[in-house]
Amino acid sequence: MCHHGPGPGLPPGSGPGPGPGPGPGQGPGPGPGSGMGTLVHGPSQLSLHGPPLPPPPLCNPCSNTNSFNSVPLPGPSRWGPRTSCPVHSPFRIRVPNGSICSGHQALLHTHDVVAREVYGEEALRVTPPPIAPYLNGGNDEIDNGDAGELQHVTRVRLVQFQKNTDEPMGITLKMTEDGRCIVARIMHGGMIHRQATLHVGDEIREINGQPVQHQTVSQLQRLLRDARGSVTFKIVPSYRSAPPPVELFRIRPAPVLIFVRAQFDYDPLDDELIPCAQAGIAFRVGDILQIISKDDHHWWQARHDTAGGSAGLIPSPELQEWRIACQSADKSHKEQVNCSIFSRKKKQCRDKYLAKHNAVFDQLDLVTYEEVVKVPIGDPAFQRRTLVLLGAHGVGRRHIKNTLIAKYPDKYAYPIPHTTRPPRPDEENGRSYYFISHDEMMADISANEYLEYGTHEDAMYGTKLETIRRIHADGKMAILDVEPQALKILRTAEFTPYVVFIAAPLLQNIADYDGSLERLAKESDMLRQAYGHFFDLTIVNNDIGETIATLENAIDKVHSTAQWVPVSWLY
Repeated sequence: MCHHGPGPGLPPGSGPGPGPGPGPGQGPGPGPGSGMGTLVHGPSQLSLHGPPLPPPPLCNPCSNTNSFNSVPLPGPSRWGPRTSCPVHSPFRIRVPNGSICSGHQALLHTHDVVAREVYGEEALRVTPPPIAPYLNGGNDEIDNGDAGELQHVTRVRLVQFQKNTDEPMGITLKMTEDGRCIVARIMHGGMIHRQATLHVGDEIREINGQPVQHQTVSQLQRLLRDARGSVTFKIVPSYRSAPPPVELFRIRPAPVLIFVRAQFDYDPLDDELIPCAQAGIAFRVGDILQIISKDDHHWWQARHDTAGGSAGLIPSPELQEWRIACQSADKSHKEQVNCSIFSRKKKQCRDKYLAKHNAVFDQLDLVTYEEVVKVPIGDPAFQRRTLVLLGAHGVGRRHIKNTLIAKYPDKYAYPIPHTTRPPRPDEENGRSYYFISHDEMMADISANEYLEYGTHEDAMYGTKLETIRRIHADGKMAILDVEPQALKILRTAEFTPYVVFIAAPLLQNIADYDGSLERLAKESDMLRQAYGHFFDLTIVNNDIGETIATLENAIDKVHSTAQWVPVSWLY
């Protein structure tokens, strides 16, 4: 605070002004005697009342006494004129036995004298210590005019920082029903997060002196985006007491890094539900994201694993699942799912899992994110054991499988299927098929011993899991050309599959006389949309030779580079 005029309890012209005048109140310095104000902070806010106090006793280590004679200091004193001393001369204290303490010791003793004069027990009975006009760097606005009731005190802070670039401030705002502007979230790594100037829940009263009450969020976002130079916020802190002290010496555990693989495409510019499109990040199926914060129930903060800097908003799994459920219900027209919780008002739904909505979730295979972990190169605890080839029927998977096995018989093998049909005269059991009875096969199916099975010409065929395990035991990689539904069984730590999707060739490159290529392309697109989040690699089979060469290089790369795999495969 700035106090104008003579200090309280001091007559005009008797204050210790900092000017070099020879006597009290006679120097040109702006002391209380000159009628000028003095800006004071913290413990130096001294308010003196009553008659001058005698010098307090002092324990002097130089003389081992409990009293002193005089403290020569430059400038006027409450006890009379002080002797002038050049700036470069050391302070000196003369004690009763005649010894002199100089230099830093004199300065420290002088500090003790002044402190005891103002804050000693005797002084406090005469002059109570002043109350700072600023609390936590802000002003006190008394709502009801009664300063004695702390519950009615609104603490207001002024936060100022420099913004000289186009970097976003990294906050999102929300307006309450009564028109107040609240900090909804702080983006990790952003400008505000790095400076730690705001907190979630803080109320913003003014921006650069401009009131923000009853303005729209878009107007405020534009104001923040265009701000340059010195930016000042007038805020009401969200905490009602002092923030917890920083524990400098407490050993904190290392933060747990969470990475996920995106299982859907997302563009924040096309999302009507996101609070701020500019705060979101776009990603594609298969992208690896680092999760920074999951504090918000609907909007997580994340960033791409290869990109540093600030985080962006992504929909939480629950939000994305409800989005898919709503879209599915709208398409089927069988149920009317209430999606009001995702409206512009973002109101919280009291009970999301209502019985009438369960059928929608039961019919959907909802996918959002899969938690993954990075396996370093050459980790002996992990290796890919199974190569899974997916694709439309007739795209060339069987030819690719047979070519790899014939070319690398010591590296790849195919699990021999089981069948209930009788063997032909030239067939040997265990060479092309394992021949078993119908009852035996049905018993094994009931025991969940088959990866997949089916019926053809009144005979049953199937791939048994035990045959895949035997290939792994021989140190080879099992090659499977199965239906995509089998991935639910194969994507485990036991089989650790590398899933390759063989896509249909481009129609513009090949003449399609009978429409078979068009059918192949449609089936391929359907598989990509339904199971694309499981694919580790996609190869367009325009040329079978190039496809096989690309696949060979990809497998070699898998064994020689770090990989992102589901966390359940390792833990």
